[in-house]
Amino acid sequence: MDVLQLDVSGRPQAWISPREAAILYASDGVAWTLGDAFHVLRGGIQRSTGLQSRIDVHPIVAVRGVVPSRAWRLTPALSNPKLFNRDRQVCAYCGGHFHVDDLTREHIIPVSRGGADSWMNCITACRACNGRKGSRLPEEAHMGLLYLPYEPSLHEDMILRGRRIVVDQMDFLLASVPRSSRVHG
Repeated sequence: MDVLQLDVSGRPQAWISPREAAILYASDGVAWTLGDAFHVLRGGIQRSTGLQSRIDVHPIVAVRGVVPSRAWRLTPALSNPKLFNRDRQVCAYCGGHFHVDDLTREHIIPVSRGGADSWMNCITACRACNGRKGSRLPEEAHMGLLYLPYEPSLHEDMILRGRRIVVDQMDFLLASVPRSSRVHG
């Protein structure tokens, strides 16, 4: 299980390993945590006390100060796995539910006709529908969209990355995801 790293104001930054989180704990870099500890890391025996050192890792940690390498983005990066998750692996043209190997990134306005490679111009399509549409607009191919594209929020983006998410993490992230999001469905 990974740990959800936040900045001190509660904005998601990244998924990190429990060992990366332990470094934050040990260097006093954790401002606050949420959820019950789900991972325990044990160290050596301390001479002065005779006790073994341990760090209880929580599922959500907020980091003090600036997190330079994992900067806050205004728009989540687009990738096929996240696009397919956003669209619940359903073809926007025929409505069929497909395995990811049978899906493609479909540009509503084809790139060859000036369409952008963006969340608002991309939908999930099965290979057959994508081939049938080709480089035409949906109305030119007589293929209507069954759902509209949207740009996911950054909280939703953390869910769409396809990680194993524990309940505390999911509750935290869903609290900031719009009710209209397909992630709630």
